[in-house]
Amino acid sequence: MPSNHFDRFGEQHVLSISTLTRLAPTQVELEIPITSDELAAAEDRAFRKLVKNVRLPGFRQGKVPRKVFEQSYGSTAITNQAIEDVLPDVYARAIREHALQPVERPKMEVVEETDGRPTRLKATVEVRPEITLGTYTGIAVSRPPAVVSDADVERSLGALAKERATLVPVERAAQPGDVVTLDYEGTIDGIPFEGGSASGQVTELSEGRFIPGFVAGIVGMTAGQTKDVEARFPDPYGQAELAGKTAVFAVTLHDVKQLDSPALDDEFAKGVSESWSLADLRADARRRLEALSAARERRAIGNAVMEKLLKAHEFSLPATMVESEFGHLMEDATSAAARANLPFDEYAVRLGTTEEDLRREYRSDAEMRVKGTLLIEQIAQAEHIVATPADIQEELAALARQYRQPVVKVREALGNGVLSLMDGIVRTKTLDFLIDNAEVATAGETTAEPEETPEAAS
Repeated sequence: MPSNHFDRFGEQHVLSISTLTRLAPTQVELEIPITSDELAAAEDRAFRKLVKNVRLPGFRQGKVPRKVFEQSYGSTAITNQAIEDVLPDVYARAIREHALQPVERPKMEVVEETDGRPTRLKATVEVRPEITLGTYTGIAVSRPPAVVSDADVERSLGALAKERATLVPVERAAQPGDVVTLDYEGTIDGIPFEGGSASGQVTELSEGRFIPGFVAGIVGMTAGQTKDVEARFPDPYGQAELAGKTAVFAVTLHDVKQLDSPALDDEFAKGVSESWSLADLRADARRRLEALSAARERRAIGNAVMEKLLKAHEFSLPATMVESEFGHLMEDATSAAARANLPFDEYAVRLGTTEEDLRREYRSDAEMRVKGTLLIEQIAQAEHIVATPADIQEELAALARQYRQPVVKVREALGNGVLSLMDGIVRTKTLDFLIDNAEVATAGETTAEPEETPEAAS
């Protein structure tokens, strides 16, 4: 049997049945013979399908002989239907023969010989690239140690107490962290601007909620006081016409309230969780923070491993897959812009960039996502990593718990989506394999800052 390897684009390699021409790293042309026996069998099937609905004088419906059918309707109708039926079969056979993985529907062309009967099919299709795997185990990566300090635990408990705090009116000047009711009207060079005024607004005095200088100007004010507060818009800013400009706000403060958090004691612990004491709640908070820290650390290791693997492997990407992923990213961004009631170009400015640069960034992200997907799939294939029935059942059970539905209902709702579920399972298992087989070194002794507050058990 002739070789099935390719040394340059355009070189043909004839196998026992079909011929493959590689047009590009991810595009091939298949020339597939249609034998007279295949066509004849397909025509028999086509006739049986077509004649079912045919009624001619002297014959019962569906019982018209083929010769009579051809005299009335011609043989072309049968041949056309036969071609429709046979093309998917011969195409699928060629795909299996060359072990190709198409990523789009093929563009097909039927080639006829001199007698007018089709004898060959030409199919052009984009396929997954050939990937030569380098080393993917023992990848050396580093990460900071997952350390949860006593201060982290106390901050977590403090946040939990703050969620249950009450607002208490106070007769004093406003301080950072207070909740105040205020009116304000902003101007730039004496001219009011859109979004620069509010009446009866209740807000916490936190610098992160307003442009720089606004909260600092309110701190120290007392109820009933009116004052001009100067603040400067950052550059860039979501509203480009305000970026970098200094505004003056006429602020009237109506009242000041402080957050009165409950004491951290055994009674508090019993009220917010199943813990019997503050010590139990503190231990539970530590466990939760450590679990969050470990999960973040594992994600960081996975990201570092994938970053090194992506840099170490170079291969062509199917344009169809990249365009599809780019389309998804743009769709998400467009939806986000719509939710913010912004045209897409203004949405890009709010993100600190331009529409052109944002599109360029999304395309680069799409390329990296596709490359990562192909690489993970190739490693999964090399390591024989699959989604087992037990894996699928476990994932369905998790979805059932999440949506509070019976597993059978979740399975019915997924339909063919279970294939995507299986792909996700394989990706997760493959990434776990890469993480578990990486060489991980501790970078330095730093304290992990918790990103989330553990929820109280109810």
